Amino acid sequence: MKEVTIYTDGACSGNPGPGGWGAILMCEGKQKEISGASKQTTNNIMEITAVLEALRLLKVECNVQVYSDSAYVVNAFNQGWIENWIKNHWRTANKEPVKNQDLWEELYNLTKKHNVEFIKVKGHSDNEYNNRCDYLATSAIKNIE
Repeated sequence: MKEVTIYTDGACSGNPGPGGWGAILMCEGKQKEISGASKQTTNNIMEITAVLEALRLLKVECNVQVYSDSAYVVNAFNQGWIENWIKNHWRTANKEPVKNQDLWEELYNLTKKHNVEFIKVKGHSDNEYNNRCDYLATSAIKNIE
């Protein structure tokens, strides 16, 4: 099975406001950068979207390590939040509807097609790939027409 490393980041200028996302996929010595933006969004939506867009590119089942500075994304999987949301019919522990359910459902389904491990990285520090993803995300915002 292929080993894939993915770094992701999302950014928002205002929250909500114009937002962007960036991701770097690395596999077998190759590297691919992707990014995108939305005129009106939130930081959390962009963080989820970055992971979603990267996983959508994988054509075969892979072992994937996803590095993200988003505690929201990483904890949803590593702390079992998403399993509880599903069990509770997409309700939080406070019985509120889970925000961005459509994105979470698609992301959850994609993680079931691969062996995905989520790893939290410190944002805006010395991680060159996280910094590059931040640059891709913020640059995408600047390109919104």
